[in-house]
Amino acid sequence: MCGIVGYIGKRDAFPILVEGLSALEYRGYDSAGVALVNNSGLSVFKDKGKVDHLKEITSDIENATGTKIGIAHTRWATHGAPSYANAHPHLDVNKRIALVHNGIIENYSILKEKLKKEGIEFLSETDSEVLAQLVGKYYDGDLSSAVRRALLEVEGTFGVAVIAFDNPGVIIGARRGSPLVVGVGDDEMLLASDASAIVQHTKKVIYLKDNNLIELKHGFFNTTTLDNRKINPEIHSLDWDANALAKDGFEHFMLKEIFEQPDTIRNAMRGRLLVDDGTARLDGLNLVLQELRAINRLIFVACGTSWHAALVGEYLIEELVGIPVEVEYASEFRYRNPIIDAHTLVFVISQSGETADTLAALREASRKGATVLGICNVVGSSIARETHGGVYLHAGPEIGVASTKAFTSQLTILSLLTLLLGRMRRISHSDGVTIARALEAVPKQVKKILKQNERIREIAGIYAKHNNFLYLGRSYNFPVALEGALKLKEISYVHAEGYPAAEMKHGPIALIDKDMPSVVLALKDSVYDKVLSNIQEVNARGGSVIAIANEGDREIEKYARHVIHIPKTLPLLSPLLSVIPLQLLAYHIAALRDCEIDQPRNLAKSVTVE
Repeated sequence: MCGIVGYIGKRDAFPILVEGLSALEYRGYDSAGVALVNNSGLSVFKDKGKVDHLKEITSDIENATGTKIGIAHTRWATHGAPSYANAHPHLDVNKRIALVHNGIIENYSILKEKLKKEGIEFLSETDSEVLAQLVGKYYDGDLSSAVRRALLEVEGTFGVAVIAFDNPGVIIGARRGSPLVVGVGDDEMLLASDASAIVQHTKKVIYLKDNNLIELKHGFFNTTTLDNRKINPEIHSLDWDANALAKDGFEHFMLKEIFEQPDTIRNAMRGRLLVDDGTARLDGLNLVLQELRAINRLIFVACGTSWHAALVGEYLIEELVGIPVEVEYASEFRYRNPIIDAHTLVFVISQSGETADTLAALREASRKGATVLGICNVVGSSIARETHGGVYLHAGPEIGVASTKAFTSQLTILSLLTLLLGRMRRISHSDGVTIARALEAVPKQVKKILKQNERIREIAGIYAKHNNFLYLGRSYNFPVALEGALKLKEISYVHAEGYPAAEMKHGPIALIDKDMPSVVLALKDSVYDKVLSNIQEVNARGGSVIAIANEGDREIEKYARHVIHIPKTLPLLSPLLSVIPLQLLAYHIAALRDCEIDQPRNLAKSVTVE
């Protein structure tokens, strides 16, 4: 992985390819490259580093322009460190084939040894070059057939784009477990791992399904399965435009997306929150009310930030719906033997809808007969297509690698789900209306918190040089503590740990000193007094406390060195508000440490490998 772009048409391919790579930079990567078909054969330009570096090394090269077909790639290292040799595109030994690849070829070492015995010399450490050499081995002028034969030998995941120097009228794309989107333009075709690389050229797209192969020509495409059965794919229309990819005056996409949250939370509720009825409508679940009433157990499966949202969902549903909930790491769920019956409902949560571990967990749950529903942001994604139903976030494209607006949108959907299920079981009409009205008020309350941005930046300035943080919360805000710590780790490269506040004395308290600040979520709820005691334990050991507290709480100021106040809401909705200052704190600390915020090192936006 991480990004693929392909173009064939009537325009100059090179600037379109590089522009597409720039649109994919948010996914995280360590090298970039382009392959073009021209009169003299294949021209390949690649190196470790950013797309801007690729532009520099091609700025004075004549054969970088004028061609009408090419493929490009941004790489996030899996097999082999970032280097010129390991960067994509890869060529076969005869330099007839150029290939870019996302995913993991699990049996690459077996295939590589086999090819070496046939006299093929490898130039890189990557699994992807094995695939290029395999396609080259089978290529006899029919590129589609060669790719098909090669992929039938592959175990693992792939999204590939392939061109041949003596076949300048075709690009072959194929996928299994790694997304590919085809853009259908005016006498031109595009291919990408993400629609953001396509949207400025066309809004008509095809989402390739697993084990699909597509042949792209000038204004023409042919889609088949890997075993060569004809497919007539549906053409979709993108519901967002290229303007969504602009920073709109913000220094970073992450900051823009933090400030978009009043709108994205509102979008997640629009048409779904029925305030007067004290309930919610989630049409995408594709379940009749009787089926929902029959559920006696629910499992959330997710990774990273989505896993933290799922933890909040566990608190919500167990308290207000009264059914047991389990929250599973997708990467562990797929290798266990989970107990699932006809009354178990499985929800998979993923921003991108392409997270490899979550997809594998989805398929495992489906194999065991579970009803599997999805919560994701990307229309047409694998999770959206493979689940029995689900709910879109409608958050728009999230460019920053560290998720912010998707997290609060996930919390909003989980609150709506709780309201829907709860009204069927335990929540009265009047309580439902109270919850719905409080949820309706959240966007304005988030906007109020965002007005403290400058003050939070000042607090960040005091602590930006610290290299260790502790995040503490209880009840609904324990998962928020985990998420706050994750945000700081992701973009500031600062060590941070989240804990239930009461667990601090069972080990982490040994770490507290003047150099380890504690960020404590101390909201006025049933455990407020307990959290105050935890703060005093930190103070007694010389630690500094940054507290997130409710407006009007002056008592907290006796114990915390710095206090960030947020509006009051129902405790069950407090994570939607308490996470906002933690996002801003992480952002400003990262900015003050001069970190690469939108594309933090070693991370990728959509993790499509295990």
